[in-house]
Amino acid sequence: MVEQGFAAPVEAAQRVFRTLLTTLSEPGRVLALPPCCVPPEGLDPAAMAAVLALCDGDTPLWLDASAEAAASFIRFHTGAPIVAAPEEALFLLAEARHRPLLARLQAGTPDYPDRSATLILTVAGLAEGEGWRLAGPGIADTRRLLVRGIDARFADEWQANHARFPLGVDVIFAARDRLAALPRSTHLEG
Repeated sequence: MVEQGFAAPVEAAQRVFRTLLTTLSEPGRVLALPPCCVPPEGLDPAAMAAVLALCDGDTPLWLDASAEAAASFIRFHTGAPIVAAPEEALFLLAEARHRPLLARLQAGTPDYPDRSATLILTVAGLAEGEGWRLAGPGIADTRRLLVRGIDARFADEWQANHARFPLGVDVIFAARDRLAALPRSTHLEG
């Protein structure tokens, strides 16, 4: 039996996609995602909603070991080909503790910077007003974002990722019913 993905596929996919666009255009802003996705047991609903809204048959997807059980669910609902290596993927789904190094992921090319990877990370929690200080497009002055459950080396990796702009990786954070994002244009201070 294949589990239900979106309860109302068209409406839910559009709502999730709009929410993701807002998080990417306003880096560090944490948005609530109404319950709309019923993922396989043990997987983050917000992360799976992002996968269902973003992936299709033309977007290679890499899954960390914790999400491999969802491969048939994802293939059924999106048609996305599951790839074996992180550097082959345009989208990646991972728990923060199992995340691949940002430098390993597709960063695009000078002619096609849009052909870069988006990493969807499941984290323990998200909160505005504390944590990293963010600056850049979509942020009036600065914004603070606390990502619970991310390793300490992420901030250094992010600074190196940001230095490659307009190349680089974008990251979406998912925590049960919350989403936030860091597009590669965002400067982060620990």
